[in-house]
Amino acid sequence: MNTTFAKVVAIGAFAVLCGGAYADNDATEAAKDQAKAAEKSAKQAAKAEYDAAKKRCGTLDGNERDVCMKDAKAQYKQAQADAKAQRKSAEAEAEAREEKAEAREEAREEQQDAQYAAAKERCDALTGNAKDECVDAAKARHGQ
Repeated sequence: MNTTFAKVVAIGAFAVLCGGAYADNDATEAAKDQAKAAEKSAKQAAKAEYDAAKKRCGTLDGNERDVCMKDAKAQYKQAQADAKAQRKSAEAEAEAREEKAEAREEAREEQQDAQYAAAKERCDALTGNAKDECVDAAKARHGQ
């Protein structure tokens, strides 16, 4: 297993997280949990690759060994940072989907309220039973 594989695993998990079209709080939390699991998996893969690299470096001597160990450590740190960045990106994406859904719902409610106010204003031209029926119909049409 190498760091490239760990990146592929993390990218795959991120793609799965971005697939949902409907976002709510439960979906956002589920996406965050999946992102954390993907991060953990990628970090475990990076650790396994690092351990294997250290063993390979152990067969070398002197400066070659030192350089090998530093390179292995650098790759390990990079893989950890990539996994963390992938998680944060997935979490931010999930939160953005939730905020977008909330904004759409708020806009829909405001539109309904405005349409109801306009329909009710039209009813003001009527009197008596006709006005009552008009107001009731407006309420039914606009969810009031």
